[in-house]
Amino acid sequence: MLLTIDIGNTNITLGMFKDNELCFVSRLATQRVRTRDEYAFEMLNMFNLNSLDPKQCKAAIISSVVPEITRDIGSAVKLTTGCTPKYIDQHIRTDLKIATQIPGQLGADMVVGAVAAIDKYSLPCLVIDLGTANKMFVIDGSGTFLGCTISAGIGLSLSALSTGASQLPAVSIKAPEKTIGTETISCMQSGTVYGTACMIDGMIDRFEKELGYTFSSIIATGGYAKPIVKHCKREILYDDNLLLDGLKTIYNKNI
Repeated sequence: MLLTIDIGNTNITLGMFKDNELCFVSRLATQRVRTRDEYAFEMLNMFNLNSLDPKQCKAAIISSVVPEITRDIGSAVKLTTGCTPKYIDQHIRTDLKIATQIPGQLGADMVVGAVAAIDKYSLPCLVIDLGTANKMFVIDGSGTFLGCTISAGIGLSLSALSTGASQLPAVSIKAPEKTIGTETISCMQSGTVYGTACMIDGMIDRFEKELGYTFSSIIATGGYAKPIVKHCKREILYDDNLLLDGLKTIYNKNI
């Protein structure tokens, strides 16, 4: 069994594969102050909740955009399963062609997402990752990563809004009945949900105009994707486990 781990700024997502089947997915809050032993304790609880012996795990691979905790997570994996994990870094084989100015600066999450998209979907494609940051990246018909856009994520934006404006409360990410709100909460929800959906539609139009062709597939993933993309006008496929699938694909390239 293969344990795949995606370490993000908000959540750590763990997925266990048996052959090509994803057996379970669990999420832990990313906490930079936790120790190796604390993460190991959480992992043991995760295995217990899913009625699995951690020693059934024979391999592991980790993607991380939080370098200060990456090795602690890796040590926790070693402690609980006995496996020494592989890491998404410059030494691992991905077969991803990268056309950006400084390829080595490309985040591990985008590398993994791109590999998964190439493996699973028709090209050219656009991947939209709505998490701590909003990321939209383009893969052309030959499977080359062309570039991306990055903006503040929905959670960060709402937090800044409620923190910076005394009379604006924290709100849930839920689409109100009408676009034009008539009280504070629905106004904020409309701006967040419908505003982000319109931004995505508009950016897709700009991408396609700049590239000179239309995307064969548009895929959305990330913690905030599901409540947003269903309000987009463009046809967008929601793939909650895109990065876990990408980690599995990369692991298989390195055995």
